[in-house]
Amino acid sequence: MPVIEQAIETAALMLGSDRSRGYCLEMICADFLAGANLDHGDPEILLFAVTRFFKFLPEEQRRAFYEGLSESHLEAN
Repeated sequence: MPVIEQAIETAALMLGSDRSRGYCLEMICADFLAGANLDHGDPEILLFAVTRFFKFLPEEQRRAFYEGLSESHLEAN
């Protein structure tokens, strides 16, 4: 139980203290499933997790993320 409580508290710090414990637990599980499915699993689960987390980024970090994608796209071409 102490590990679970620490994980939920950490998630609440990352997601915002106004989030419910259940929501924090959902995000922890989504993160776990995304990591567990990177090699052999369903890429839709990874997309779901990334999309959910992206929504919680502040606007400045969202822009930085987009810029990083643009730079990666330019480097790939």
